Amino acid sequence: MTVPQGEGRLADNIAYFARALRAAGLPVGPGAVLDAIAAVEAARIGTREDFYWTLHATFVKRHEHSTLFDQAFRIFWRRRALIEKLIAQMSPIAPGGAKEEKKPQAGALRVAEALETSRQEKPEPVEKTELSARLTVSDREVLKAKDFAQMSAAEIAVAKRLIAEMSLPDDEVTTRRFISDSRGRRIDPRRTFRRSLRGGAAVIDLAHRSPAVRHAPVVALMDISGSMAEYSRLFLHFLHAIAEKRRKVHSFVFATRLTNISRELTSRDPDEALARAAKRVQDWEGGTRIAHALHDFNRHWSRRVLGQGAIVLLFTDGLEREVTSDLTFEMDRLKRSCRRLIWLNPLLRFDAFEARSTGIRAMLPHVDEFRPIHSLASMQALCRALSGESSDGSNPRRWLQAS
Repeated sequence: MTVPQGEGRLADNIAYFARALRAAGLPVGPGAVLDAIAAVEAARIGTREDFYWTLHATFVKRHEHSTLFDQAFRIFWRRRALIEKLIAQMSPIAPGGAKEEKKPQAGALRVAEALETSRQEKPEPVEKTELSARLTVSDREVLKAKDFAQMSAAEIAVAKRLIAEMSLPDDEVTTRRFISDSRGRRIDPRRTFRRSLRGGAAVIDLAHRSPAVRHAPVVALMDISGSMAEYSRLFLHFLHAIAEKRRKVHSFVFATRLTNISRELTSRDPDEALARAAKRVQDWEGGTRIAHALHDFNRHWSRRVLGQGAIVLLFTDGLEREVTSDLTFEMDRLKRSCRRLIWLNPLLRFDAFEARSTGIRAMLPHVDEFRPIHSLASMQALCRALSGESSDGSNPRRWLQAS
């Protein structure tokens, strides 16, 4: 088959585009590249939209990959009006004027990094030495101890990947339900009677059972006010990682109102999940009304999500605008409704922290643990605490006595 002049460039650009998609996380193989080239040649593309959906049908196999494909297509084929030049070479139909589209959000950083990598020339192979390996480990350790507020954009991107690779909590709770277990200590009367009636034997074959063990659900109440903006987004990545592996995480955010974002965080792609959550929340980086948010949660959501030994993660700095007796009442009610109440406060990153604020002193007596949450190391400590491992310095009474 003879290839017309100009289609060789199209094939090369489709191959480069597929390489960028693969770097961004899409499973695109050589076979998909050949199918895409054949589909474009057969369709004889005349508009930008037709070209988009032809490549989409070839490269995208799962729904969660559509966002990354959309980002990559808009960025890659926008450069120097590349797609318009290729369409002009393939078909005499002049492409119509395309309207300038809105700047996407979900997956933009990941796609930009992938495209930047695809544009660079392949570097010469460098021999790995023991010294470089040690430096890599050292850099990772420094990043784990670094404050989220002091990280650059590149370091935040690395931190997000490290959060996804964390050893997440694996605590278990024994329930009052029973399951069939041949090694169980209790006799299961119903299954034992069924066996005796089914076999008709004189000897009774005993069936045993044991208590069912389940993972304790996690309920997160996260402050997204202006004072918490530098930490709330990375903590959302942490919640998404837990939901991805546990599938039983209820997430709520609040500033001036309470919003349930549990459904938005179920998306497999973290960038798409955070974009959907940000789109739903109306009071991002607003004021702080902790007592009002806790009242809404205790009234409308407490009985729904605080069952089966749930653990509550309260993510806030405790800087309430108006401290009243309602804050103490709602904190006490929340504590009585869950198995463990853990307060995560970024202000604990300061060595000279003292519980002098009225809001903090009103909330501390009602929490089981008081922990910092400002770095990757503090997140790992939280994972160990949720898994049942004890650590020093988390008793809230110590802060009240010190102040």
